[in-house]
Amino acid sequence: MTARVTLYSRPGCHLCDDARAVIEEVCAELGESYDEVSIDDDPELQERFTDEVPVTFVDGKQHDFWRVSADRLRAALRPM
Repeated sequence: MTARVTLYSRPGCHLCDDARAVIEEVCAELGESYDEVSIDDDPELQERFTDEVPVTFVDGKQHDFWRVSADRLRAALRPM
């Protein structure tokens, strides 16, 4: 099963740590999974997101960057 949420992050990023905690909590609450991708492992991602990490995607579309709102993430993950 493909995760609905993807977190683009980098090691040592305190905002990434905060975003991960929110994403883990919301995904656990809603029974969703998430993937985390380090932009430092891909030069294209580094160029694309270097000043915006953490970046959150939901269902393949950019959802947030820098800060993740638990309420906004819950709303995006609810079935329509």
